[in-house]
Amino acid sequence: MDSWEWNKIAGAVLGTVLFVLVVKFVAEAVYDTPQPQKPGYAVEVPEESTGQTAAAAPAAEPIPDFGTVLASADVGHGKEISGRCEQCHDLSKGGPNKIGPNLWGVVGRPRASHPGFSYSSAMGASHDPWDFDKLFVFLKAPQTVVPGTKMSFAGLRSSQDRIDLLAYLRMQSDSPLPIPAKK
Repeated sequence: MDSWEWNKIAGAVLGTVLFVLVVKFVAEAVYDTPQPQKPGYAVEVPEESTGQTAAAAPAAEPIPDFGTVLASADVGHGKEISGRCEQCHDLSKGGPNKIGPNLWGVVGRPRASHPGFSYSSAMGASHDPWDFDKLFVFLKAPQTVVPGTKMSFAGLRSSQDRIDLLAYLRMQSDSPLPIPAKK
């Protein structure tokens, strides 16, 4: 190739770069939007914990009297709510482990004890049984109660949803945990 060919190639490259820059400047001028006076939506950022234990942090609301509320809980609504759980857990007797362990008989079962499931070290740190109080608090904010858990579920904010779900999960057992006495 002679110098005339190289000049045409260099001219084409420089012309393309110049064209792209002009289009960029024109587009910025045409589509420039001013910043709003105030933000349209403020994102709330949770505050850092002030030395409280992880289990105490989400328990801002009082624990209900399960002797009273479980007797009047809507098990049908709890079954609907359990659909959210069934994305990662199986609820059938003898069912497989999925992303999370099988939840048949979870109420009253020691924590991190379902055979064949590899629990996170955070979840396996305690083998206290899942009673109504612990499950009620855990289901509100799993990652706050057990920091480091593999469970990515955001939680159930409604206390009535959690009560109904607990009533349903209680029934998913060969021998359901008895309803506690009224306080």
